[in-house]
Amino acid sequence: MNKQHITSALSQIFGRFASKPHSRKVQNVINRGYVQVMGLDMSDFESPESYATLNALFTRKLREKRSFSSDSQDVISPCDSLITESGKIEENLALQIKGMSYSVDAFLGGHISESYKKSIHNGAFVNFYLSPKDYHRFHAPMDMQVLGAVHIPGKLYPVNIPTLKKKVNLFIENERVVLECLSVTKKRFFLILVGALNVGKMEVAFEPRIQTNTTLKESLFSYNNLHLAKGEDFGCFQMGSTIVMLCEKDMMEIGISSGHNVKFAQTIGRLN
Repeated sequence: MNKQHITSALSQIFGRFASKPHSRKVQNVINRGYVQVMGLDMSDFESPESYATLNALFTRKLREKRSFSSDSQDVISPCDSLITESGKIEENLALQIKGMSYSVDAFLGGHISESYKKSIHNGAFVNFYLSPKDYHRFHAPMDMQVLGAVHIPGKLYPVNIPTLKKKVNLFIENERVVLECLSVTKKRFFLILVGALNVGKMEVAFEPRIQTNTTLKESLFSYNNLHLAKGEDFGCFQMGSTIVMLCEKDMMEIGISSGHNVKFAQTIGRLN
């Protein structure tokens, strides 16, 4: 790709508006209007008027920590989301949405080794869709080691269900950040943060060098001793988007299925 796609340009424009502080009166109208129109449940957060920009409202933090299972084998949801699909990776194929598969090898990109890609063949996948009304921060689903991160620039098509049903290879075309990880059982898995329309930025707290929707060049980062504790907040989307989890064969038993709404900290599976 050698030039910026229109979806990226539109998202940058929206991002500038969302990040701009207005007068308190105007900002209150914007924030309250967004909460009302999108149907945000603010019971776990500060009042809409307390956020200085629309972007601050998007990336709001929980007022109080959520509790979750202390059992190291239990896997929790990394975010508030709709499970659009989950199941078994068939050889090299996972589902974008029912009836539409894509290559996980292509999705992971060229910087992940072939042997590591093959490790998830016939494994399991879960797609977490964060709508514009959802809590936009994401957390570690288990105690985990992060081995590397790859930023793959791309387009920013919407990732809602209507678009997933009609746009072939949407996940492969969209901008994404691929996190290569190990579980406490030393099984390999990937967490992929997928950009979407109006997501001006995906923030990865431990890697500030990743600046999404700003460059057309791929970047690769590796780590020797980077560990995240289960439930740890490690970033956010600046608007709704999707997280895809791809797991090595026999790594975990998934306890949820497509169509389920889940909350961050909810147990969704168990490590084998």
